[in-house]
Amino acid sequence: MISGNARLAGVAGWPISHSRSPRLHNFWLRKYGIDGAYLPLAIKPEDFVIAVRTLPKLGFVGCNVTMPHKEAAMAAVDRVDPVAQRIGAVNTIVVAEDGSLNGTNTDAYGFLQALREGAPGLNIAQGRAVLIGAGGAAKAIAVALLDAGVPELVVFNRTEARAHALAEALVPGVTVGVWKERAASLAEANLLVNSTTQGMHGQPALDLLLDDLAADTVVMDAVYTPLVTPLLAAARTRGNIIVDGLGMLLHQARPGFTAWFGREPAVSQVLRDYILADL
Repeated sequence: MISGNARLAGVAGWPISHSRSPRLHNFWLRKYGIDGAYLPLAIKPEDFVIAVRTLPKLGFVGCNVTMPHKEAAMAAVDRVDPVAQRIGAVNTIVVAEDGSLNGTNTDAYGFLQALREGAPGLNIAQGRAVLIGAGGAAKAIAVALLDAGVPELVVFNRTEARAHALAEALVPGVTVGVWKERAASLAEANLLVNSTTQGMHGQPALDLLLDDLAADTVVMDAVYTPLVTPLLAAARTRGNIIVDGLGMLLHQARPGFTAWFGREPAVSQVLRDYILADL
């Protein structure tokens, strides 16, 4: 039930019909018996700032932010925490008691929690991590790996200028690899992560041969539609531990839910199955 005292949150994007966040957060609200609701907020880019600034007046306790608003949210809030500053994007807004807006980014947290859940034996602080891609997801993943103590992070991107821009924003700790040498770099990798959309439904498979991949290298893909991408299928055939992208989606939602609704939610197999049923 939702009463007149319900706590309200949502996800702002344009378009927004594709978002699984309402299904995810409302699952937790029902599970924990919380008087609240999480709504899809279809907001055009030109209306984003004024809409977000109005949320406290409408009784909202906060919202998530998805494409194309993540960078615009940096300027729309009153305070941006250090993690979001480094990533250069805000994906979670929390309304403070005085009505001001705090911005953070939970993508790095979600990535790290999903990786630890899917590959608990992996020691991130030991060995090379290879990251394919240099977009917004890549930057969040790079921040997570650097904060977790990865000793060597090599970024490969087809457009090397974008990889250099990412490395320059996060120095020290990030080096840029030559695109044509990406397969050979896997021989010394402890972890391989794909942050591109390649392998997603409707997209070509990631252009990466795994012939030199070590047998104990963990392979993770940020894509979750399909759950097992061509990259993960190829790695699993070789015997590597694989981690799908759904865990990152689920875990990144936890800090916001905790801040808005006062209960730290759990990621369970029941939840995974519930979200998968809608993919």
